Amino acid sequence: MWILVLAILFAWPVVSSAAQEKQEKKPADRPNAVVARGATITATVEAIDYDKRTVDLKGPKGNVVTLKVGPEAKNFNQVKTGDRVTAKYFESTAIQVRKPNEPPFAEKESSVQVAAKGASPGGVAVETSEMTAVVDAINYKTRMVTLRGPQQKTVTLKVDDRVKRLNEVKKGDEIVIRRTEALAIDVKPAK
Repeated sequence: MWILVLAILFAWPVVSSAAQEKQEKKPADRPNAVVARGATITATVEAIDYDKRTVDLKGPKGNVVTLKVGPEAKNFNQVKTGDRVTAKYFESTAIQVRKPNEPPFAEKESSVQVAAKGASPGGVAVETSEMTAVVDAINYKTRMVTLRGPQQKTVTLKVDDRVKRLNEVKKGDEIVIRRTEALAIDVKPAK
């Protein structure tokens, strides 16, 4: 799974301007990049089942989805038909090349903050994961790189032409991926 994420990210040409500016002003010791994006969507509560803890949300294009709401949502009983639910999603991925110093690894950390009992429904969930892969082979002319992940699975992929300083990446280097996803939910009563 993480090897697939690495493959997608290495081929993904979007690099945030902040990371690009940092590289232009003072080059990092090793090649690196940051990819970030976010989205906001607002939906209307069409139906709610408090016993089953499900809610039907109608999106801006008229699509309706049914979501199961976990027990961590303390104020689910305050949500009513017609309420507007706004979800803000943000993801950021930092890619860094470093010299090898330990075997590949993968780890995950999560945190959830929910509204206090009696407050307006809502909450924030953040999940951060980090993993490494080792460069097993690299062809600078064709821009093909073979990576080996924590479970010793390998993937060969083409590095996008917009990735700079590929010539500094060597066989045996580690590629470190740190991915953060955050979701904030806010519920506003119907007017």
